Amino acid sequence: MALEKVITNDLMEITADGHVQVRMRTSVMEDGKEISANFHRYVVAPGEQPPADAPQRVKDACAAVHKPETVAAYQAAQAQANRP
Repeated sequence: MALEKVITNDLMEITADGHVQVRMRTSVMEDGKEISANFHRYVVAPGEQPPADAPQRVKDACAAVHKPETVAAYQAAQAQANRP
């Protein structure tokens, strides 16, 4: 009986306002068959850096989407939303 833990980036979405949403799947495998799985999600907002241990695919998506104009539009929307 060999147990193995496999972590994969199984879903990534880019929203209209530039957020990169990531779902990580952690599978426990026994002799090549999945016996358990769970998910962890995180979001990278425009202007934020992805976690240092994020897959290269996530880092590349953030670099492609988080252009200066996207970050400026997001920050302006946040400032407007936080007005009293």
